[in-house]
Amino acid sequence: MSQSNDFQLNDPRIINGWAFFDWANSAFALVITAAIFPGYYVAVTDEVVRVFGVEMSNSSLYAYAISGSYFLIALFSPLLSGIADYGGRRKFFLKFFTVMGSAACLSLYFFKGMDQLATGTIGFMVAMIGFAGGLVFYNAFLPVIVTEDRYDRVSARGFSFGYIGSVILLVGNLAVIFFYDKLGFPDQGAATRFAFLTVGLWWIGFALIPFRRLPSDEKQKATPDLLKRGAQELRKVWAAVKHQKYTRNFLFSFFCYSAGVQTVLFLAATFAEKELHFGTAELIGVVLILQLVAIVGATGFARLSEWKGNKFALITMLLIWVAICLLGYFVHAKWQFYGIAASVGLVMGGIQSLSRSTYSKLIPAETKDPTSYFSFYDVLEKVAIIIGTFSFGFAEQLTGSMRVSLLVLGSFFVAGLLILLTVGVRGGGGGGGGWLGGFAQDNMRLVVTC
Repeated sequence: MSQSNDFQLNDPRIINGWAFFDWANSAFALVITAAIFPGYYVAVTDEVVRVFGVEMSNSSLYAYAISGSYFLIALFSPLLSGIADYGGRRKFFLKFFTVMGSAACLSLYFFKGMDQLATGTIGFMVAMIGFAGGLVFYNAFLPVIVTEDRYDRVSARGFSFGYIGSVILLVGNLAVIFFYDKLGFPDQGAATRFAFLTVGLWWIGFALIPFRRLPSDEKQKATPDLLKRGAQELRKVWAAVKHQKYTRNFLFSFFCYSAGVQTVLFLAATFAEKELHFGTAELIGVVLILQLVAIVGATGFARLSEWKGNKFALITMLLIWVAICLLGYFVHAKWQFYGIAASVGLVMGGIQSLSRSTYSKLIPAETKDPTSYFSFYDVLEKVAIIIGTFSFGFAEQLTGSMRVSLLVLGSFFVAGLLILLTVGVRGGGGGGGGWLGGFAQDNMRLVVTC
């Protein structure tokens, strides 16, 4: 990868600065998308709303807002990342999406009810686009700032920073919401909206650290046909990926199991509320368990990968994910669900971290467009979210049971596992030979016979 910037690879200051971006933006992922905003959105809006003359439930509108956000970012991020890579402007777009997302979060402070429905819905969508768009360029910095032997550990550090930082802010926000009267807020709604304000400030505030420490953009002369050049770069990457067997197959595997992973993360709380009748405080407890155990998972599976190889670690996690879906079908007691939540947290951190670092190893070392490669990775994840959540909801609609939907998700993990067995990863037992190759073949037989 060609670099014109004068900086040192594996510089601890740059690495920690990079990881602090996860600390900054993960607050949005936890507080806005998982813990507080979804319940607030449903609580302050009418059960049935009319949008462009069409009546729908407020929860459906919220789901459509998520789908619309991911559709837009999936549509435009390949072009943007191609432009960013051709023009050497990773940092520019990282800043652009961060400012967009954090400003949209600040706008949610003014979302008080139905009179501000457009403000709340559009603000949430723009914040989601800012969050997802920034991740494309954040991920693309990994192979730029560290050597390949550090990918796993540095990737895990980023996720760990994100989990720790987001939990700290969530705990502070919950204290403000539960003790709003003692803190001078007129009502709980005002305290909740203050939480949205803190997320925006936290996001942009801590993002200043990576903005200062990450390598500057390469100086390249702008050209009037930059959009065309960006599209050409994307076509070149896709043409290359089609002939890179392991990279192509890994992306297919990643697509399948991401449909399961991301859907579980988005809808775990909904399952707990609808099937097991969890209350708000209990749901927040579930979210905290997921986040805290994920810290251990991200680090633990990175160590397992160093010991046994990326492929072994990913196969292990996918087997656990399949077990989670099967056991979830039979869960009826709340204490059982807490155990499932802890298991999800364990593999949630590990599979996200190792997927990113494994893909970094599969990108050709001589490539000049890592951002474009990561755009494919990012777009596949976004499309997987759309397909996974739709499949979950459609299965529930047909059967009337979210438990059956879990079995559908289990099939995504099985498909991802089968495809992953065909992938070779550089270093640490990642290839098809040796004892790991035998392990893969044994697992292939096991899955097929089951």
